[in-house]
Amino acid sequence: MTSAPLSNLTTMGVGGVPELLRTAQTRDELISQALEMWREAEDWLVLGGGSNLVIADEVAHLQVLRVETKGVESSTAASGRIRLRVEAGENWDDLVAGTVTAGLSGLEALSGIPGSVGAAPIQNIGAYGAEVASVITKVGFLDYLTGEQEEIAAADLGFAYRDSIFKQSKSGLVTWVEFELENLGGLSQPIAFQQLATALGVEIGAQVPVSQVRDAVLGLRKSKGMVLDPTDLDTHGCGSFFTNPIVSERHARTLPAEAPRFAVSGSDGRLVKLSAAWLIEHAGMPKGFRLGPSRVSLSSKHSLAITNRGGATAKEVLELAEFIQLRVSNQFGVNLQPEPNLVGF
Repeated sequence: MTSAPLSNLTTMGVGGVPELLRTAQTRDELISQALEMWREAEDWLVLGGGSNLVIADEVAHLQVLRVETKGVESSTAASGRIRLRVEAGENWDDLVAGTVTAGLSGLEALSGIPGSVGAAPIQNIGAYGAEVASVITKVGFLDYLTGEQEEIAAADLGFAYRDSIFKQSKSGLVTWVEFELENLGGLSQPIAFQQLATALGVEIGAQVPVSQVRDAVLGLRKSKGMVLDPTDLDTHGCGSFFTNPIVSERHARTLPAEAPRFAVSGSDGRLVKLSAAWLIEHAGMPKGFRLGPSRVSLSSKHSLAITNRGGATAKEVLELAEFIQLRVSNQFGVNLQPEPNLVGF
């Protein structure tokens, strides 16, 4: 147990020195350390890969538990699908790469997303027409209120767009995640996103080798600065800083005709998802935008990513984020919501 700047443990590169930094490398350690932290601290944080966090510059009363648990157990489900039970501290993209190498389908479109496996169900990570909710069967969970371990079935996780019960009402930590993947002879799930289909040179609904999907997704993400690279400042952030807003179809009609919009499944046309990146750029904030001499800017590759150009503070990150929110709200009447968790503000 130590104390060190959290800026060293987050992809945004900001965050002050906590009261205490704990590390757990086994599931038993994770549970015991969490229970001890919860007994001692009012302000606490479970830290995985640090890729979806903006932590305040002053967090002197915060205790942090860093999850470094490892392990993958494989079995065959009654359906014939391959079941993987994965410890929360495993690196997400390492898991995806392993499943692709094994010829399994279900995670290939989620390649290149930074962070840990335990964080994946919390915000229902998704990209290129896929969401992790479609392959999770259950999670192991340690409940903050009861101190008890639970197994929660996927149907009870309240999955929605970048959302789950863990962001709404259930406090604690994920200890493991169970997935069910398919062996389709090395083929992918049907391609469900036009940009990915175009990159692959196929039609929506086509299936191609999972390795080709992974390569195409990594290529697309790299072109947008969305794959972590220590030498590329455009990747020193949280990826997409804002979620794509969902508005009423009536409000969508007030926007310019060229504004991208997508139907929201299950809403019978009443709700429309907009492109946050388009709104930001057309509110006058292009790629690379910054406020004066700030050490924070929009990525030069993607207007949805806020990046640390070197030595920035969390205060500077929030100043730019709030400026973007205000400008988009004034221009289009749409309130952008941050995707990363804001800690200590």
